[in-house]
Amino acid sequence: MKNVYRDNPKKDMPIIEHLGELRARIINALVVFIAVTIVCLAYTRQITFILQKPALGIKFLQLAPGEYLFVSIKIAIYSSIIISSPFSIYQIIRFILPGLTKEESKYLIPILIGSIVLFFIGIFFSYIILIPITLKFLISYGSEIIEPFWSFDEYFNFILLIIFSTGISFQIPVIQILLGLTNIINWEQMLQSWKYIAFISTILGAIITPSTDPITQICMTGTILILYFSGILILKLVKE
Repeated sequence: MKNVYRDNPKKDMPIIEHLGELRARIINALVVFIAVTIVCLAYTRQITFILQKPALGIKFLQLAPGEYLFVSIKIAIYSSIIISSPFSIYQIIRFILPGLTKEESKYLIPILIGSIVLFFIGIFFSYIILIPITLKFLISYGSEIIEPFWSFDEYFNFILLIIFSTGISFQIPVIQILLGLTNIINWEQMLQSWKYIAFISTILGAIITPSTDPITQICMTGTILILYFSGILILKLVKE
């Protein structure tokens, strides 16, 4: 199969030059990551208010000296990872693209872009829907007995777990498409296995949502199933 970049001089670069380009791409990604981290540090207060917003009526305590300082640094780093990730993936694409065939580049670029978009949709979904529902249940449960005072460090870890778990869960269609394109499993087999996926998604929903609230778990389980059937539909359209 012909290479889509057969006239590109990069395809004949020696290994040393390839490693040099890889180093340059990594440095570019690191520079952007550090710059975004510095900006996030400058706006940590605003980001903190955004993270606190779903926890209405909760008072946060600093349970150890410097706890908020260290949490602020973690917030800046994780926020930078999320914000700078599209640029990092762009650098990966620029590095591997010259070595791809036309057929490979036809699928790889949309898959990578789709993966980024789905990850951010997952973050948005968790922040707008999943986290508020979960926190509402946790706050209301036993509120007539105890008054909730939370450590912001523990709260941030809790939020981070849900956000990243949901973002990763939204990669299900991407994984399905990759499995289908490599002929490891076809869409018909995926469709036949939907009952097993429903069982697995119920378990995943319980893991991703730490509360025992059935509404939250059903919401997450339903979302995973929708993503799974969407992946089947997309793979069917691609393979036809």
